[in-house]
Amino acid sequence: MRIFIDIGHPAHVHYFKNFIKIMEKRNHQFLILARNKDVTHKLLDYYDINYVDKGKGSNNLFGKFIYGIYSILKIFRLAIKFKPHLFFSFASPYAAQASTILNKPHITFTDTEHAFTNKGLILFSKIVCTPKSFKRDYGDKHRRFNGFFELGYLHPKYFSADSSVLKKVGIREEEKFIIIRFVSWHAGHDFGYKGLDLRVKVQIIEELSKHVKVYISSEDELPKELIKYQIKLAPYLIHDFMAFASYFLGESGTMTTESAILGVPSIQVSALPSGTIGSLEELEHKYGLVKIYENFDKKILQDIIRYLNKRDAKKEYLKRRNQMLNETIDITNHMIDLVDEIMDNYEN
Repeated sequence: MRIFIDIGHPAHVHYFKNFIKIMEKRNHQFLILARNKDVTHKLLDYYDINYVDKGKGSNNLFGKFIYGIYSILKIFRLAIKFKPHLFFSFASPYAAQASTILNKPHITFTDTEHAFTNKGLILFSKIVCTPKSFKRDYGDKHRRFNGFFELGYLHPKYFSADSSVLKKVGIREEEKFIIIRFVSWHAGHDFGYKGLDLRVKVQIIEELSKHVKVYISSEDELPKELIKYQIKLAPYLIHDFMAFASYFLGESGTMTTESAILGVPSIQVSALPSGTIGSLEELEHKYGLVKIYENFDKKILQDIIRYLNKRDAKKEYLKRRNQMLNETIDITNHMIDLVDEIMDNYEN
């Protein structure tokens, strides 16, 4: 089977990389179209996944509109030559629309309830696949799985953290450190929302750095006073580094989920109303791996410092993580099952 995948974000590389490798061994063929966003292309190069460049896109509304037209036409032209049997994407409205024009099925994945593109995805997709905790119902097209997309690459079946990453940043194995993540808030589903302002960011870093080593991951360029805290690692090593962190604090839903799945206590400070994202709510209320705040509060820093001073505190989080792993499925296998279902329909 020939499968066309549209990738728009670095996280999508991780979501699909194991699926692609497994399916290639089964003689399936892929055409990967990838936006040049952040480290997306670097990750694809590292994992030896061939791709076609889709350009950088834009952060303003008019630019997004123009890029959308360009993307659909690009997919359409490539697909005419490739002749895919199936389109795959993580919430790509471009792949959804192009697949409809070409009369081919589109399987889309999403865990973002508030994305304004969801209505289009439902209309133009054969299957919409979400975590079980997803708070919206898309009818007969909706397939739910018990788990999280991040398990497709951070499950122990696929990932084992390499402690040698600590030497690369000058940390001893027994040394505590915290990872801070700032996002740009330029994504389409973030329209209308704002993140932490610079004053608060500086306040967070200055206070936490008095008690523990601090490392920052940021989508936007950091101001001069914070550059010295920036993580200096190849992008494919970030999950190894995250696995050894004592704590995670950030705006990113994806990295919050990743940290939780690795057994690292995590806090998300998000402009989104509490309870917006079902998967994060499940990690918070069912498994106790995450805490979510709509606004920054000094209590957050006090709680983190209190935790850092506890002995063997991480053991409890690893226990919670094991419970989560025992109660969830491998999303990569679920993706394979969905393709097998489509193949059966072709053959019948």
